[in-house]
Amino acid sequence: MASIASKNAKNKSKLKSKSKSKSKERLSLSELKTLGHQLLSSRAHINNLPILLSHVSPTSPPPHALESLLSLHSFFAPILSDLPSSKPSSANHRDDDPELIYNTWVRSKFDIFVNSLIDFAASPLADETLKEVVLDTIMEFVKVANGGRFHSAIYHRLLHAIVHSTVPVNFVVDLLVSKYFKYIDVRYFTYISLEKLARTLEEKDISDHGDVNADSNDESHSKSSLEIFIHNIHYVISHIPSLEGSDEKSDFEMWSRSGGDSKELSGNPKAEDKQLHTEKNKNNVLSAAKIAKKMKLKFTKAWISFLRLQLPLDVYKEVLVTLHQAVIPYLSNPIMLCDFLTRSYDIGGVVSVMALSSLFILMTQYGLEYPNFYEKLYALLVPSIFMAKHRAKFFQLLDSCLKSTLLPAYLAAAFAKKLSRLLLSVPASGALVIIALIHNLLRRHPSINCLVHREVQEETAKETDADMSSRKLGIDHFDNEETNPIKSKAMKSSLWEIDTLRHHYCPPVSRFVLSLENDLTVRAKTTEMTVQDFSSGSYATIFGDEIRRRVKQVPLAFYKSTPTSLFSESDFPGWTFKHDGKETIDGNDEKEITNISNECNNSSAKRQRVESS
Repeated sequence: MASIASKNAKNKSKLKSKSKSKSKERLSLSELKTLGHQLLSSRAHINNLPILLSHVSPTSPPPHALESLLSLHSFFAPILSDLPSSKPSSANHRDDDPELIYNTWVRSKFDIFVNSLIDFAASPLADETLKEVVLDTIMEFVKVANGGRFHSAIYHRLLHAIVHSTVPVNFVVDLLVSKYFKYIDVRYFTYISLEKLARTLEEKDISDHGDVNADSNDESHSKSSLEIFIHNIHYVISHIPSLEGSDEKSDFEMWSRSGGDSKELSGNPKAEDKQLHTEKNKNNVLSAAKIAKKMKLKFTKAWISFLRLQLPLDVYKEVLVTLHQAVIPYLSNPIMLCDFLTRSYDIGGVVSVMALSSLFILMTQYGLEYPNFYEKLYALLVPSIFMAKHRAKFFQLLDSCLKSTLLPAYLAAAFAKKLSRLLLSVPASGALVIIALIHNLLRRHPSINCLVHREVQEETAKETDADMSSRKLGIDHFDNEETNPIKSKAMKSSLWEIDTLRHHYCPPVSRFVLSLENDLTVRAKTTEMTVQDFSSGSYATIFGDEIRRRVKQVPLAFYKSTPTSLFSESDFPGWTFKHDGKETIDGNDEKEITNISNECNNSSAKRQRVESS
């Protein structure tokens, strides 16, 4: 009997819960407003709190969710300072204190409310207009829920949900960028959270690779999820505004305690966040220089942690393209990127071209030593580079890398000869770039002038019998397949490929190559070519330049006598063209042909007189 009674009681409770859930679903907008007003008016209606919480969901109708959100925000905002911490306190409190029990219960509901808001912001089902209200509410709690200091725990949970979302969350991130990333403390704790999230993903990736017994399907799923998370981190970290020019500012705009005299950049009780506190004039106020220094440290840690991840290829390329402008100038120690950049430069192909900009900056501005730099750069000179997307920047950097007068003669000769050989297989726009690069090399390094003009008498006097026997006319000693410029034997060769450009099919190329006929060793009479003017050229740009070019002499179709055939016999010496007589032309047709030819001659003569005048 007792068991039957207990079963009946359970069934009744299930029916009651079902009826309650149904009643919650059947609540109209006016009833939700009434529940909200009752909750704000008296503690007696505190049981309305769970009902309103259940409507803060992406699956709820937007008006119902908005009404519940506004009522709950109005309820929690004034009492947050009175609520205990979410963590269990070590202080001795009476377990039977009703006020403590009430506040602890309300605090648990507040945590549920914050989690619901974060899930709402990261949900693909939620309305975008409502997402903006949700994000504003979350950031308001970040501002006031920690006694006026920045509540980094709530903010970290928000970023965790954004990063670990498997659907695009660009809308929420764009809202953060436009409305909150202008505050220095928001950016500061964004870097802290992204560093933690990147380290967590790195540890997870290492553990997944170490688990040899993992299922292949699970492994592919986890890999795809990891790539999505990395994309999300990159989207957030690449949209944080830089700290450019902040050292000169007297103060910064804060989100937490931004008003009044408490311009403070504070953190949570954890040790790494307490580093942000410092005393100046007996107040917790940081100078602009110290804030910029601490921001640089957090910026550096976040980016270094992110670059340690196994980046997908598309993210890898996007990072390399912007690294020299958006990251390197703001790092506390840019040399920390040397491993990442040298590893990228050793990959070859397009990735090496993209890594060249940042690596060149580290070498020229920060004293990085990379022994195999020119050997890797030499290996990038292949015909496909003239079709690459970032070829313009590559050619400019190539010209800058070969600018030093301390460059050995064999190295300058190897690059000049390699570029000269590429003339035989590149398009016309590429030939213009190569001519400009070779022009600058010959002007900067007079020691390689022997590639253009070699004195035969002096050379034969210096050569031994073995060298004379090995030298044969028509043989090029340059090894085009050799990847090491030292072993390419470029100094024994010549730039004979340039002479072929005199008869190039493209007129701009054949005209431009004449600039190499000048004596480039006389630096006072010559100037360097600006490679940037030719690096982004194409057939379209060449065609456009030719159309806009003014021509002094225009060829005209003028015949001294009436043509009787398509080709004259002088055009084909040794051949005769005889008419077999089977087809004849009547008198009328012959007259028409004569009239047409006379008209052509007259128009041509008039055109010539106009041109001469």
